[in-house]
Amino acid sequence: MGIKINHDNPKTIGADRIVNSVAGIKKYGVPLIIIDIGTAITFDVVDESSVYQGGAIIPGIGISSEALFLKTAKLPRVELFKPERIVAKNTMDNIRVGMVVGYIGLIEKLIDEIVKEMDFDVSKLKVVATGGYSSLISKDIDKINIIDKKLTLDGMLEIYKMKKGL
Repeated sequence: MGIKINHDNPKTIGADRIVNSVAGIKKYGVPLIIIDIGTAITFDVVDESSVYQGGAIIPGIGISSEALFLKTAKLPRVELFKPERIVAKNTMDNIRVGMVVGYIGLIEKLIDEIVKEMDFDVSKLKVVATGGYSSLISKDIDKINIIDKKLTLDGMLEIYKMKKGL
């Protein structure tokens, strides 16, 4: 599929993560960090030699928000958006601050740690966000260069073309 994999057990990597990496390499080059901000949030790291190096997985913002509603006695289900104030004055905005601003900070920290561990040249690094919550979260993260909601579909097309010899 045009990508080498450096992973303890490549068969355990989700197909979506490989598909995203193939599309990311084709569209944006390397080195590359792809952050899929959906049901789960996955970080996929591709080095300067187009080798998939692994990444990270954390629960998605939607799942976490829903868990607060389902697993606590009084916290409501909320629509997620970034509130105007960080020191929120009501429970719903308290949840929004924790979820949206908290996840922004979490993602920024993981990007920083990946860059440090991989010793990436940040002037060459592309950080791509995709997934259902990518617009909500990514617009407040300067380290994310590109929001590409079609990345997975583009990767599936690219793999199809490779398999068909197109």
